[in-house]
Amino acid sequence: MPSKSSSQGAFHIASLDGMRAVAILIVFLSHAGLSHAVPGLFGVTVFFFLSGYLISTLLRVECERHGSVNLRQFFLRRTLRILPPFYLVLAIIAALTATDTLPGGFHGQALTAQSLFAANYWEIAGGVQPPGTEVFWSLAVEEHFHLLFPFFYLAMRRVLPERRQQFALLLTLCAALLIWRILLVHPLAAIDLHSGSAHHPRTCHATDTRLDGLLFGCALAVWGNPALDGTRLRRSHWLWLLLPSCIALLLATFVIRSVSFRETWRYTLQGLALMPIFITAIRHADALPLRFLNWRWVSRLGVLSYAFYLTHALVLKLVKHGLPATSMLLHGTAAFVLTLAASWAIHQWVETPFLRLRRHLGSSPAAAAHKQSGVLVLNRA
Repeated sequence: MPSKSSSQGAFHIASLDGMRAVAILIVFLSHAGLSHAVPGLFGVTVFFFLSGYLISTLLRVECERHGSVNLRQFFLRRTLRILPPFYLVLAIIAALTATDTLPGGFHGQALTAQSLFAANYWEIAGGVQPPGTEVFWSLAVEEHFHLLFPFFYLAMRRVLPERRQQFALLLTLCAALLIWRILLVHPLAAIDLHSGSAHHPRTCHATDTRLDGLLFGCALAVWGNPALDGTRLRRSHWLWLLLPSCIALLLATFVIRSVSFRETWRYTLQGLALMPIFITAIRHADALPLRFLNWRWVSRLGVLSYAFYLTHALVLKLVKHGLPATSMLLHGTAAFVLTLAASWAIHQWVETPFLRLRRHLGSSPAAAAHKQSGVLVLNRA
């Protein structure tokens, strides 16, 4: 179960930092040249699920303890958490491309789209992606979610006060998104997209087709939340029945290589499989198969994961440009070390100061009361 620090008034679930570390390693290895063997998009799906779970847990706890959500504080926290590192890396990319230090050319319109978190739809419309920004589409999806979901959540609680009903509604929305993807990939006569079929990036990168990655995490947060709710299932059921079954389901989604399956059912099945996996990782983090999630270096990498995600594509480009004749192993090793160093620097000199600012700006009497109730921080959501 998660630990709660009385000094900080915050839930901290160590194994979730471990899940972040696993996700960022999957993404990095895929982009470093192993995409044929390592499913990078699954790492993004894990990030989506985790983000939906954390944000919804924060909203739920705040509503249950105070009857409402302080939206000003919510958006302030998100702004200071997400935007400073994002715009720093984007400014570095702009400077490097403008000076031809980074090959690919300077693209003002594309960088503007990135800065407005419209990268995914810009790409879908055929716009060029500036080098080093290839992963920013997922940040656009998350930002759209963060802007809209608090209002949806408050409305949902008003209309459906029972958490089981909320869970059912969120899963229904996930099913609706699956149907929408199927219609895009196998369009009806009235739908004409790209000569009869939709494909990556339309179904892979768009907010309206990938939002279920976050909604599955939201569903877990509102009902059956392992950090807040009890369970009738025994530890052995989670560890030796549900966890292996869901890992097997995930492996099956990787084995099936059909593009049609990937762009429709794969995201849905992975979201469903992640629910028991997250429950087990949180409830039974001390179990041998999951203990590695709490290793110190794994948790530390999870803490650095946002900065790592922002910078790794840029560093891979720079390393490949600077060491063109070397092996993929050398490229990957050099890029990993440099990305780790850049992530540490951003965490120390950008994220940490803005975290202090978040705490300072949230020190009003009302916000202080919320902080003492343990709702302001959940693994730095």
